[in-house]
Order: sequence, then C-alpha cells, then structure tokens
Amino acid sequence: MATWTWRFEKADGTETTPPVQPEDWSTQGDAESWLGEVWKDLLGGGVEQVTLLEDGTKVYGPMSLRAAEEG
Repeated sequence: MATWTWRFEKADGTETTPPVQPEDWSTQGDAESWLGEVWKDLLGGGVEQVTLLEDGTKVYGPMSLRAAEEG
C-alpha cells in the first residue's frame, strides 16, 4: 500500500518543520483533504510551499500556499 506524505518548504525550497503535526495517508485524496484543512496554519507557521510524495517519490510540487490564500 502506498504512503502519501507532504514535504514542507520555505520560500527558497529548503525543508522546514511544520507547525501542525502531519500524518502519513493511505490515499492522495486524504493527504490533499488534510492540506485543505490546515494550509492557513502551515502558512502562519512559516511553510510557504509543499510537495506531495508517494512512497518518497515526488508526485507534484512545490505548490505555493500563497496561491491558496490569494485564490
């Protein structure tokens, strides 16, 4: 079974520790739903962008959290 995780990054692409404890998810949809619920907390805690990983392999990203704020 695949494990879906997020990598949390600063604006310059360096990895950072998120202010919200992430989980490992069994589906892409669950991972994306979680992000939809906590992106404002992440942004407020210094996370500027995220990358979605499936079993450690990049699926997409980096995706700016500022885009969600402006959208």
